[in-house]
Amino acid sequence: MSNPFFRFKQFTVYHDRCAMKVGTDGVLIGAWTDVTCSNEILDVGTGTGLIALMMAQRNPAATITAIDIDHHAVTQARENVGNSPFSDRMTVEQQDFRVCAPQWLARFDLIVSNPPYFKDSLPSPDARRTKARHSVSLTLQELLLSAGICLKPEGVLALILPYDKREELMLSAASHGFFLKRETVVYSMPGSLPKRLLTEWTMLKTKNPLRNSLTIEHARHHYSGEFIDLVRDYYLYM
Repeated sequence: MSNPFFRFKQFTVYHDRCAMKVGTDGVLIGAWTDVTCSNEILDVGTGTGLIALMMAQRNPAATITAIDIDHHAVTQARENVGNSPFSDRMTVEQQDFRVCAPQWLARFDLIVSNPPYFKDSLPSPDARRTKARHSVSLTLQELLLSAGICLKPEGVLALILPYDKREELMLSAASHGFFLKRETVVYSMPGSLPKRLLTEWTMLKTKNPLRNSLTIEHARHHYSGEFIDLVRDYYLYM
């Protein structure tokens, strides 16, 4: 049986009742996203609450709202948040982003999400895991549309997606009035194919988006210096 929790430096995340467990993707987007000027932050599809907790740790002045459509995930995220040192600045709600976005007109400085994305793969026999992993409950188009509604004019949308979704993301974001602000291509190891894509989007025109890359390991089980620098404030062993 796998460990029911993952202990970070400032908080612990239990994930035994969540369809999607703590993983590298959540840590990447949580550590990479710029939270400097964000007072109101929304985490869409929070799952365990990991990304929301990382946002709270990184910006002591921010108020964080975390939403998920799954009851079990919301219950566990609330417990994880409640046991953290940031609970007075965080709210976890069971919400459908498509429904609640119009109620939050121009409210958030930052929306962050590790969205469901396995649209073209075979669904899991576990219905809850299918909903968490596949875009059956929130498509990329719906995510972008809803984000555009409740972001402040100068707000930022931060996403992590598989690299092979890059073209779809670029076209969809442009069609919803988003401009690329920052992009990091993530590689598992030197010489490997791109694995993930970290992006920040704004609805204000950006002349020169920042583009770079990140390699997680320089050899098997040996993390790169750049990855360690990114996550050292969270992982106990770094």
